[in-house]
Amino acid sequence: MKQPNRITISNIAELAGVSKATASLVLNGKGDEYRVSEDTQQRILAIAEEHRYQPSFHARALRSSRSHTIGLVLPFLTQFTNASLAKELESLFRNAGIQIIIACSDEDPEQERVVVNNLLQRQVDGLIVISSNTSDEAYSKIHSYVPVVQLGRQIGDSSLPLIMTDATTATAHLIQVLGTQSPEEVYYFGGEPSLTPSKQRLSGYKQGLQQAQVIVRPEWIRQRNYLSYSGYDMMEEVCNELGRPPKALFTASFSLLEGVLQYLNQNPEMQQGLHLASFDDHELLDFMPLHVDSIAQDYTALAFNAFTMLMALMEDKPLTSPVNQTIPARIRWRHPESRRLSKLMAADFLRK
Repeated sequence: MKQPNRITISNIAELAGVSKATASLVLNGKGDEYRVSEDTQQRILAIAEEHRYQPSFHARALRSSRSHTIGLVLPFLTQFTNASLAKELESLFRNAGIQIIIACSDEDPEQERVVVNNLLQRQVDGLIVISSNTSDEAYSKIHSYVPVVQLGRQIGDSSLPLIMTDATTATAHLIQVLGTQSPEEVYYFGGEPSLTPSKQRLSGYKQGLQQAQVIVRPEWIRQRNYLSYSGYDMMEEVCNELGRPPKALFTASFSLLEGVLQYLNQNPEMQQGLHLASFDDHELLDFMPLHVDSIAQDYTALAFNAFTMLMALMEDKPLTSPVNQTIPARIRWRHPESRRLSKLMAADFLRK
């Protein structure tokens, strides 16, 4: 296919009757700095606009020794949390003149190694990673020449810059209310136990039941992965064991909730008497007949803090905020009894 003829700085300089150097200064916004006359600047810019001149991205990168791209490594792009963060980050970096390249690891450390190497070969200026690794050895080496920011998950006990949600506090509060309503049983469906968010959410679940003076039973806790089919399978398993739905159930992610809802849609009799709650929130839950209490992460704050952290690191600027940041989450009470109990607990706390 024949490549279209693109107008160059040399062409613009010739049409404007100026030197290539003068045209380059004006097109790079330095006309006033180098005292190019207003008439000459306007003439050059008018010609550039008429011919739809676009500066060479590769030439810009060579001049600045930067690619003006960053890599975003996600486990799965289709999961709600990852898609929400990617949307927020893409907008922030686009407005800063930086292109995001998204790569997915499929929650596989070896696949993650491959996609990260591909991003580095493209000379990205920085990396934001939601990693499936349990060791940060590789990222620590990368961080010595390309800044790395962890988002949403901590890799083991890594000291690399980290932005994540405070999952423990919000989960504990929600589970305390859930346990107060349904002290007979509160089930927990979680994902990979080795991941930091999984540990935090499970810790919050146990703390919440302790605060509600409910003794945790081992059979209440089920953990597989964060894919929706795991939510479906665990729900089917529990309902078959009990011969009924559990009194209360907390799913540790929206994807697990999706699987549970799919099972309940196919088995509507299992909805009776079930109090359902979940980590992660979606506006569609406002329109469901089931009152699903949920924990909403602040994706805007998570993305903005990751953006500002990585920009500062890429530009070698001193950091104005801690290297490790936790963002509070918010509980969305939809069950009327949950809403009533949470208000009573809040009032009691204030009286104390």
